[in-house]
Amino acid sequence: MLKTPTEFLVPFIIVSVLFILALVVFVVIIVYRYQKKQHAYYKDLETIKAIHQNELLQSQLEMQEQTFQNISREIHDNIGQKLTLAKLQLNTLPLTDKVQTAVQVSGSVNMISEAINDLSDISRSLSSEIVLGNGIIKALEFETSQLQKSGIYQISLEVNGNPIFLESNKELLIFRIVQEALSNVIKHAKASIIDIQLQYDPDVLSLIINDNGIGFINDRSSTGLGLLNMKKRALQLFGKLTIDSLYGIGTKIIIEIPLNENKNEN
Repeated sequence: MLKTPTEFLVPFIIVSVLFILALVVFVVIIVYRYQKKQHAYYKDLETIKAIHQNELLQSQLEMQEQTFQNISREIHDNIGQKLTLAKLQLNTLPLTDKVQTAVQVSGSVNMISEAINDLSDISRSLSSEIVLGNGIIKALEFETSQLQKSGIYQISLEVNGNPIFLESNKELLIFRIVQEALSNVIKHAKASIIDIQLQYDPDVLSLIINDNGIGFINDRSSTGLGLLNMKKRALQLFGKLTIDSLYGIGTKIIIEIPLNENKNEN
């Protein structure tokens, strides 16, 4: 006996409803898995950001410690010597010789004035305000001018490309890398010429510090704390630091920092 259309329609409706329910369940599962993966992604992203912030904080603490060491060394080696000499001249004034007394007093006043100026320069150089207020280029110009005034080094700063302002904490990290590099040159390189280049390309900021010092053998055994700090700070900027040094010829330090990372964060 032939089935009526109604008898065909009921199984069709049941199958259709079951199919729709299965499809809804499938969509719900897909959405749930997507949301779960998205939640895990954002959680991992927050973890990475937290780690990055902790590393930045640690780097800032290390920079502060290095700053205190630089201040102590500069006060002891330079300013302390001038003040000691000024005190010696004042303590040995020949009161019976007015001309010589005037000469020694005048010399003492000049040395005290130089010490005051040196303190002011140290404060500006080691403070972050010069970077935060004027940018990395002005800060580097001031730093190189301070070294130039010593009369020991022939130093140059060259800026190429179209300069852009980075985030203040990034520019401060770059400035501390340069200060660390210059400190290494002063303490170890026995150089007379220092060249600094700042190259702004569309995607990369390149910083090159070149000296004509004695150089060193670039291996793990010769990697000092200063170089390790520089590499660590470069990594904080998602960049890389490479060292090309030849013993007896000189050293070139190259820091490459991606600018597109900065754009993405903005």
